[in-house]
Amino acid sequence: MDDLILFPAIDLKDGQCVRLYKGEMNQSKIFNDNPAAQAMSFESEGFSWLHLVDLNGAFAGESVNKDAILDIRKSISLPIQLGGGIRTMQNIAYWIEHGINRLILGTVALNNPDLVKQACKEFAGHIAVGIDARDSMVAVQGWAEQSNISAVELSKKFEDAGVSAIIYTDINRDGALSGVNIEQTVHLAQSISTPVIASGGLSSYDDITALRQAQKHGIIGAISGKALYEKHIVADKALALCGQAV
Repeated sequence: MDDLILFPAIDLKDGQCVRLYKGEMNQSKIFNDNPAAQAMSFESEGFSWLHLVDLNGAFAGESVNKDAILDIRKSISLPIQLGGGIRTMQNIAYWIEHGINRLILGTVALNNPDLVKQACKEFAGHIAVGIDARDSMVAVQGWAEQSNISAVELSKKFEDAGVSAIIYTDINRDGALSGVNIEQTVHLAQSISTPVIASGGLSSYDDITALRQAQKHGIIGAISGKALYEKHIVADKALALCGQAV
């Protein structure tokens, strides 16, 4: 069995490393005012990827925390996946030219699926789709707007597009330390052939163990933010449970 990839998360708001509670921008907690230093810490702990989100960008519809993102890129050698406000081919090209390894397309995946398919052709292997759901229905524009399409329906639009992964976030659990929604994540993974990365609510080693057992359904990774920052899990034990020797 392949290792389960555990992605430590850095969410950027106003140039700082924060965590939101259930996607509410007015309920943010600052964990580090030096995101590059936080990224270097994650690298030194043995993680193999970094998950990076421009929260301001998700609402603005364009990259806002560029300086912080570029500082992080210069500070670490880890591959980085970046989401938040990436909605044009020009923006995708900019970040790939500046060393970002994978771009996560969220709102644009719902509003302009053809752009996602074009991006997959032009930047093969570098595009993921971020699907954020509240009660299994997709939410967009920084989670501020609810759609009438389900996560499974949207995922199926990209089955043959060449998407590297679907990053599935349960908004009601994000930042709440309430446990990963294993049932819905497995349901999504079983419904499509694209690999799935779980996001939202990871709170304990039990979550990692459950996701590891669910790898056979097509789950390849999980994102952790608050659980790492607040030491509910620590890197060496978490990575060992993922199958990775540190």
